[in-house]
Amino acid sequence: MDNRNTVLAIALSLVILLGWEYFFAPKAPPPGDVPPAAGVTAPATPGTAATTAPIAAPATAAPQAEAAPAVSAKRVKIATPFLQGTLSLTGARFDDITLVTYRETLDPASPPIMLLAPANAPKPYYTEWGWIASDSGVALPGATTEWSTATPDSALTETTPLVLTWDNGQGLVFTRTIRADKQYLFTVEQSVANMSERAVTLYPYAAVVRLDSHSSGGLGLSFEGPIGAFNNQSKEIKYADLKKKGRETVESVGGWIGFSDHYWLSAVAFDPAVKISGSFNYSDQAGRDRFQTDLRADAITVAPGETKSVLGYVFAGAKELGLLDTYTQTPGLMQFDRAIDFGWYWFLTIPFFHILRWLNLALGNFGLAILGLALMVRLLMFPIANKQYKTMNKMKKLTPEMKRLQERYKDDRTKLNQELMELYKREKANPLAGCLPILVQIPVFYALYKVLSVTIEMRHAPFYGWIHDLSAPDPTSILNLFGLLPYDIPSFLHYISIGAWPLIMGVTMFLQQKLSPQPADQMQARIMMLMPIIITFVLAPYAAGLVIYWAWSNTLGILQQSILLKKDRTAEAPKAAT
Repeated sequence: MDNRNTVLAIALSLVILLGWEYFFAPKAPPPGDVPPAAGVTAPATPGTAATTAPIAAPATAAPQAEAAPAVSAKRVKIATPFLQGTLSLTGARFDDITLVTYRETLDPASPPIMLLAPANAPKPYYTEWGWIASDSGVALPGATTEWSTATPDSALTETTPLVLTWDNGQGLVFTRTIRADKQYLFTVEQSVANMSERAVTLYPYAAVVRLDSHSSGGLGLSFEGPIGAFNNQSKEIKYADLKKKGRETVESVGGWIGFSDHYWLSAVAFDPAVKISGSFNYSDQAGRDRFQTDLRADAITVAPGETKSVLGYVFAGAKELGLLDTYTQTPGLMQFDRAIDFGWYWFLTIPFFHILRWLNLALGNFGLAILGLALMVRLLMFPIANKQYKTMNKMKKLTPEMKRLQERYKDDRTKLNQELMELYKREKANPLAGCLPILVQIPVFYALYKVLSVTIEMRHAPFYGWIHDLSAPDPTSILNLFGLLPYDIPSFLHYISIGAWPLIMGVTMFLQQKLSPQPADQMQARIMMLMPIIITFVLAPYAAGLVIYWAWSNTLGILQQSILLKKDRTAEAPKAAT
């Protein structure tokens, strides 16, 4: 009974672990949709006359970003320790960003990760900044605007800002000052100097646009799609859901919005103290899926002779937890660390990540850190596990008597249960006591599963031997004798291609199960013996680090249980002699 409950608990945890997170895990409750104000028509695209209603009822979203010219004009180089790229003086979009410290594959000669790309690229992905005017006669900068800079040959670096200006010919001079930090954050300060004879009211906006839905092609372990944070709550919308809805809006004081990939993020934000209206949008653009996330800040009115500014931010980079935490504090991007999909139980996952990172620094390898974590968990659970194994051993001794009772009362289920309960009471055995350590291990297993799946620190982290990436499945296969036979596995056989570490895990699970009491019912016993095989196939496509953790934890459990069995036999020997 104990073994059956244990295995069923493990199987149930896998169902919850691998299915709940993707299909049913509740997200933070989103704020209610904010409908457009009554009587408001959609704003025009930047650089053209707007058709909005008066200031009393502003539009709630940024305009749809324009397509850039097919050929870009002069570009300014972007060069920081972590980023490189260019920024076109036509439109002044962030549309050419490469992450120089990350590669596409394990090969150090593989290309760096290209994050943002211009509108005429195969996969357009860019951010845009601009203004919406309440007066349709005001000329505004847009995608075709030719910005000027005093030093066109200089680069945008962490120490050298880029200052762009544009005169609309109507008495308004727009200035955009862009600063880069050492990592992945740009500060965008938009200013308007009014040298005309009348006041003008403008709404600053920022947008992130990408064509076509994007997916890493993985097992759905990490959220990928439109994302943001508003009112101290993170918000995620799947590409498919946004495509059905068409548009979803939200209002907040502070917040950010953008797109999340498995390991990368592009997002825009205004000053955290500014009230914003955000929206997630979908449209069909010449047969292609077009997704846009944007923010519109409250209006500013610039009187004649006055200059006003609005501060904003662009993040384009890797989802490194420590860095996201820093940006959460300064400049105050709320819930920015939630861009990493730590799942429903983030309060467990994040501490486990910090423990693994500390162990990695101490041991010099994330694989050893995983083994160290398993050992720590076993040591913390040692008193509970001892009680579990004593119960299991006691149940094992009672198996013959349980079989006798089952045979005697096979036609009277009520009487059988009464006799079994009397037996447990008389021998002081609790068949459910062994489940507690398993129940404790489930959240530990879940936390490690999420850490290995979503944190970029695990990406391309090596172990020893043939494991060069703990976040990827074991690359070996039993179908070619783990690489001894010189041929690749056909794609249609991948579902039965089992690596060396999944096999090791399955064997250790089988051995641990053999040390446990077997069900008296032969059919149940056969089913239980199949569980290691089933779980081996289930976990084979998942991160090698997860499989290594389970195999090592099983091994420690086997060692602990073997010692206790030997100790128990030693204690029983004098009694048998007398």
